[in-house]
Amino acid sequence: MVQVAAAVIFQNGKILVARRGPGEKHAGCWEFPGGKLEASESFQQCIERELLEELGLVVKANEIVATSTYNYSDGSVELTAIFCIAENMAIKLTVHDKYRFVAPKSLSSVNLLPADIPIAIKLGDIYG
Repeated sequence: MVQVAAAVIFQNGKILVARRGPGEKHAGCWEFPGGKLEASESFQQCIERELLEELGLVVKANEIVATSTYNYSDGSVELTAIFCIAENMAIKLTVHDKYRFVAPKSLSSVNLLPADIPIAIKLGDIYG
């Protein structure tokens, strides 16, 4: 099972989601941005590294919000969502082709990857 960290970043009451770009696995689907946990790395270290690499964002990772497990056809993923505070929102897309901020109660209307859906539901329940 692949362990993945995902960022929950709020701006003006809305949460950041990003769409995977052409040529990427699951292209066209939206997700809470993040990436795979490397050996001897905490989830907080992982999300700080991944957001810098993928979005050019410097963030401070805080507590874990939720976890979700999903069995894709090519393998299982355990997704751990972490609250993050961004130092700025100068987003530079590399593996994603779009991003937007969505109200927590509207996350269910976004074409999210299956592993992200339970986290979106929880965020909608808490902050919707």
